[in-house]
Amino acid sequence: MYVNKNFSFKGILRFSGGHMIWLAAWASLMTSIYEFTGFSWSIPWLPLSVIGTAVAFYVGFKNNSAYDRLWEARKIWGGIVNSSRSWGANTRGFVSSVFTEVTDSVKDEWTKRLIYRHIAWLYTLRNQLLIPTQWEHVNVGKHVSRLTKKRIKRWGVGLHEDGGFTEEELKKFIPSGEYERLINYKNTATQIIDQQSQDLLELRRMNLIDDFRHMELQKVLNDFYTFQGQCERIKKFPLPRQYGSMSFIFVGIFIFLLPFGMVSEFAKLGEFGAWLSVPFTVLVGWVYLMMELVGDYSENPFEGLGNDIPMLSLCRTIEIDLLEMLGEKDLPPPIEVKNGVLM
Repeated sequence: MYVNKNFSFKGILRFSGGHMIWLAAWASLMTSIYEFTGFSWSIPWLPLSVIGTAVAFYVGFKNNSAYDRLWEARKIWGGIVNSSRSWGANTRGFVSSVFTEVTDSVKDEWTKRLIYRHIAWLYTLRNQLLIPTQWEHVNVGKHVSRLTKKRIKRWGVGLHEDGGFTEEELKKFIPSGEYERLINYKNTATQIIDQQSQDLLELRRMNLIDDFRHMELQKVLNDFYTFQGQCERIKKFPLPRQYGSMSFIFVGIFIFLLPFGMVSEFAKLGEFGAWLSVPFTVLVGWVYLMMELVGDYSENPFEGLGNDIPMLSLCRTIEIDLLEMLGEKDLPPPIEVKNGVLM
């Protein structure tokens, strides 16, 4: 998540500078042909403006859809934050010696076990959501893939070389004997919640919780399943490619035709008027291209880039809250902003 109020001029050039080069080359080439070959051609502004308007509407629809996916993902993780706090508070309050004779150490051990395993679920879910799909930029063509990897390192998950949570740290939050079994499942996050459910059943058998408390805690686990499923829906179902891909083609067609309308109009200004069309063609083409790129890089909120939901920061915030509920003092530091990005 980019946190600076505005993008710097340097940052914008880094994002779109390469496109400026070929835009300038295309506009200059067409102007040179017009000026030096004596071949006069033009496209009337009316059909060109109709095409431009249609493309703008189409790209606008794509951008709205991409923003909806991004904002939905943020709301889902907001729900995870709230339910995680409820899980910590309910676990501490519900697991008690009210219904049976048990020492405080046993009760506290069960509470710690349930809360620690939930922290493991948070980071496991995040890691699973960061596994790239075939339609994400890191897997699209050699040039785009190479550029995306550089961006991941500079503005994405690469800001934290260990991913923010290593396997050794994960072992700290899962009881001994469970790690090897859970990590080998195809969907480890799902199985972690299932293990939580099994522990609730054991607590009921031990009479450390009653039926009502058992059901209330299970409801929170069901909420986690819901949130996980919602995240997986966004991750595994792309923005329909007929919208995502065709908008790029439409923008390309418009930019291809743009000099044919610009040059002849600016040529009416005088001897060197045609050359003025070059910067204006580049400017108009860049605006349309940026609209396309903004939507294109916003449609996948779990891609590991700077546009992502700050899952690592949210996981760390929840971790700190839950550890403080347990009375622990050795707390991890909050995730810091790096290069203007909070991951």
